[in-house]
Amino acid sequence: MELLALLILCISAITVRAVDPIIVQEQEFINAVSHNRFVIIGIDYQPGGEGAYGTGNGDPLSNATACLRDAALMQQLGVNTIRVYNVDPIYNHDDCASIFNSVGIYMLIDVNSPLSGQSLDRSNPSGTYTTNYLNHTFYVVEAFKSYPNTLGFFAGNEIINDVTTGQANPPYIRAIQRDLKNYIAAHSSRTIPVGYSAADVRPVLQDTWAYLQCNNANGNGLDLSRSDFLGLNSYSWCGDATYTSSGFNQLVEIFGNTTIPVFLSEYGCNNPEPRHFNEVQALYGPQMTVMSGGLVYQWTQDTANFGIVQAYSNATVQLLNDYNVLSAQYSKLNIASLESANSTATSLQPPQCNANLISADGFSTNFNIPPPPPGAAQLISSGVPNPPSGTIRPVTQTSVQVAVYATDGAQIQGLKIQAVSSAEHPGQAAAISTASALATAAASSAATSSSAATSSSSVTSSSMATSTGVAAGSSAATSSSVATSTGAASSSGVPSSSATATGPGAGTSSGMAKTSSMATSSAANIATSATASAAAAAASATRTGGVRKMDAGLAGSAFAVAAMGVFAFAV
Repeated sequence: MELLALLILCISAITVRAVDPIIVQEQEFINAVSHNRFVIIGIDYQPGGEGAYGTGNGDPLSNATACLRDAALMQQLGVNTIRVYNVDPIYNHDDCASIFNSVGIYMLIDVNSPLSGQSLDRSNPSGTYTTNYLNHTFYVVEAFKSYPNTLGFFAGNEIINDVTTGQANPPYIRAIQRDLKNYIAAHSSRTIPVGYSAADVRPVLQDTWAYLQCNNANGNGLDLSRSDFLGLNSYSWCGDATYTSSGFNQLVEIFGNTTIPVFLSEYGCNNPEPRHFNEVQALYGPQMTVMSGGLVYQWTQDTANFGIVQAYSNATVQLLNDYNVLSAQYSKLNIASLESANSTATSLQPPQCNANLISADGFSTNFNIPPPPPGAAQLISSGVPNPPSGTIRPVTQTSVQVAVYATDGAQIQGLKIQAVSSAEHPGQAAAISTASALATAAASSAATSSSAATSSSSVTSSSMATSTGVAAGSSAATSSSVATSTGAASSSGVPSSSATATGPGAGTSSGMAKTSSMATSSAANIATSATASAAAAAASATRTGGVRKMDAGLAGSAFAVAAMGVFAFAV
């Protein structure tokens, strides 16, 4: 009996092990424990629907069953970061945060929502920068500040999308960043980075970055209104574009001396289809070391065709061709090289804010940041009333509880997550006896495949090796296994019952098209602007104040805590 108790204690200790905190050192994200560079290998994660937000139907991080399912599939890609656009602090996110923590996946959280009064209106920033608005953002901080895998908060998304919106909005973006950072300093046990996600509108991109990264402290340390990082939503690399024809070379020129981490917060032009994801090799290659990685847009499919999995209303999912192509691209990355910190990049000093940093006529040169609105200072000092509290829980359910299907429709068997102690990356997940899960499901398409990607290792390998081929006449079919460990952990809140669907789509498809506020974005960019603009138009949301809209479908309420079951660990 004592041995059993000791075993359970050891298991609990393993399953609540937290990922290392990530800090900002000038141009780079750095693992605070290993001191290795942290490069984002990510996916934009927004299963759910804008219509469901605020209606009692949960948010993308309150559905433990979906999070377990998706974490298992993301782990095999080697994803280490997700971005979630709309979260509701009224829900408990412990289960999903714990699941993603257990597989080494960090979370970038947008603090805004689609609801009125919960974002900055780019057409009226002074009128929407209110204490009530800040109150909402502070509740989001409270809901996620205690999770060790919270990488950072986005204070805004695509608020500036032309010179006109670049006149009044920049000071308010800095004001929100200042207020969020002051709140975090007062109420969080650790510093959590706060930044901004910008549209790739080249006429104002450099000015946006210059305005947000400069130091406005007049020689007295660093100004808290300064961005800790900058995300860029860019769709300029389409199909067989190149480093130069896509304009990625221009990004290196713009951000070459950045003093904050810059990464692609959205990328993945979908014209033509299926996507090639050739930009992955450039983004993580030697020409773009100034960039800190990126997040592919997006996880779940919608009518604009940016998803890499198709989700259905019965919680089943089917892998799409883009999943396999992206897996093949990720498998080529040199992780050791990516994790090497650059002492020069981490010792840069930001320029002092001044009008000479701004080049576009009409873009703001006003660095007088608005003071907090009435009552906000007290709110920052005292904290929001009855704040939510997040906690990483022991994760007891490792096996995915719903049906998952390969691209050819065959059901994937034995899909699990594997607990890790550091950030996930391609090739890290160890294969176990269930390593043939995806391989079996994809065998029929792989057998007829004409390989157009790597076939670097077999599906029974001890590493998560992808053996991806492009199926003749159609799509990329993977013979990579979703290799998973028996020693994994999932959330304690995952129900034990499996879905009863007998095939993919045994329910209605989730997904909703997004219209564009970024139609103005790539049009002014580079040689591929016509294609890139169309892709950006499909990928971006019409919103007030830069709130990304959610895809329709799966957001559900949080699930009840599951009973402790059988543990099986591979040691």
